Amino acid sequence: MSIESLTAGHVMSRVLVVVKPDESPLMAWELMRRAGVHHLPVVDGDGVVGILTREQLAASWAGGPEEQSGRKVCAILSRGPMPRVQRDTPLARVAAVMLDAGCDAVPVLSGGCLVGLITTHDVLAAVAGRVRSTEGPGEMVTGMFHLEPVLPPTAGRRR
Repeated sequence: MSIESLTAGHVMSRVLVVVKPDESPLMAWELMRRAGVHHLPVVDGDGVVGILTREQLAASWAGGPEEQSGRKVCAILSRGPMPRVQRDTPLARVAAVMLDAGCDAVPVLSGGCLVGLITTHDVLAAVAGRVRSTEGPGEMVTGMFHLEPVLPPTAGRRR
């Protein structure tokens, strides 16, 4: 398949680790770490609210586990319009959208629902001729657990 004929649907990641807007940055960080990803789509139902990056998390990090568990990822997301593409968007157009928006990941939608994610890594892999098979349905994985910090007891308080 030539690079000119590739679409977002050909190069997108279809198995996604996602987070809900009301999850904590602590949870988002742990999901990224365990999954080995740098981007988490933030989803509300079938809709995508934004893409959370490791850089956004790191830049917004203040305090320890207790402070992070009390915040929400929706407060960290960039404001303004979020670039997005459709499954049939040509790869060259996907790259142009990413360049124009100054972002390194865009959600792929079909019928208004999130079906995939394209990162700069996916675009580079396609240019290098390393397109993955697009057979089968995609999958979204959310956090299956909740992290709660275990804080040391304060002076005068016993457990």
